[in-house]
Amino acid sequence: MNAPGHVLVVGASAAGLGTAEALRRQGYQGRITMLGAESRLPYDRPPLSKQVLSGAWEPERAQLRSREVLDALDAEFLLGDAAVALDVPTRTVRTASGSALSADAVVVATGLQARTLPGQEALRGVHVLRTLEDAVALRNDLLGGSRVVVAGNGVLGAEIAATARQLGRDVTLVGPQPAPMAGQLGPRVAGLLAELHTRNGVRLMNGTAVTGLTSSRGRVNGVLLPNRETLPADVVVVAIGCTPATAWLAGSGLRLDDGVMCDANCRAAEGIYAVGDVARWHHETLGTSLRLENRTSAVEQTAVVAANILGACRTYAPVPYFWTDQFDTKIQVYGTPSADATVTVVEGSEQDHRFAARYSLAGRPTAVLGWNMPKQARLHRQVLVDADTRATVPSR
Repeated sequence: MNAPGHVLVVGASAAGLGTAEALRRQGYQGRITMLGAESRLPYDRPPLSKQVLSGAWEPERAQLRSREVLDALDAEFLLGDAAVALDVPTRTVRTASGSALSADAVVVATGLQARTLPGQEALRGVHVLRTLEDAVALRNDLLGGSRVVVAGNGVLGAEIAATARQLGRDVTLVGPQPAPMAGQLGPRVAGLLAELHTRNGVRLMNGTAVTGLTSSRGRVNGVLLPNRETLPADVVVVAIGCTPATAWLAGSGLRLDDGVMCDANCRAAEGIYAVGDVARWHHETLGTSLRLENRTSAVEQTAVVAANILGACRTYAPVPYFWTDQFDTKIQVYGTPSADATVTVVEGSEQDHRFAARYSLAGRPTAVLGWNMPKQARLHRQVLVDADTRATVPSR
């Protein structure tokens, strides 16, 4: 297979930029176009809820590459113009400005969109956190308000609550899970995370959800709970999850099901690939379709997609990974933890707030977690690799 003459990457995100960089590293000398809905050059999202929101970083520091490095990439950046449609047979993307861009290969890297509560767009003081502009606007409001309610006790909500509390705000974290990040960590470790937040002054209201907002003169002043209780708030952050940004692909013929459905090679159709948070692909080792919302996976996936664009036939079957930083705690998770898994501390101790733990189902390791033990967690990750290898090698 000859290398395509033109690769169009839709989404100037970490995954989109990573794809362009991987193509160049693998020797591609053809034309690369980066189409982005935002007017900013590619930036990193994980720091938004931590370093940028806290003020430890100036917003510009989140930019992934300098202008000089991007120039050396020899890619055309078309920013501030969102994709609105894709014609699959001709691999042509139409944009909001009316442009039509055709290419020999198209990579969908449009990421996620934050879910919102009804009516929140009309109110001042209500925020989501997805873009750099979101982080700057939220920080400005946090500095001027004292009572903060975070709706949603997943990873993003927990991170925002921790950062807001470290800024000295009065913080309430409300969410349907029985403890912060229970769905990601399981009950035992999520209970430790709840203790961490409580110890640092965050008020937790687990097992409930925000049903609405109250306001006065166009500004939010509280959130409504199912029991009709109202929590007063000067600032509300809505962190109730995200959805893959695939609305622009409706009617394209691509299969959409909580993401762009791809095969094990991250290919959605002939000459069309998906990468990053928006991609749902077949994980051959796990035997299921998977979509991962994390920075590490997005970058690792780009190397596979780039290789396949250039004619390889590589599958993408990583050990899933994510991390989160909250207060003085760094949590790293490899694999797929679940609520019904058996959790065993294999190094350190929970009492010392430094430990590595293994998750197992039916005696088979499924995940490894490090709580302030990054090096040890990486080392224990090998048990997952070994387990996957045994699962994919036929017995004799």
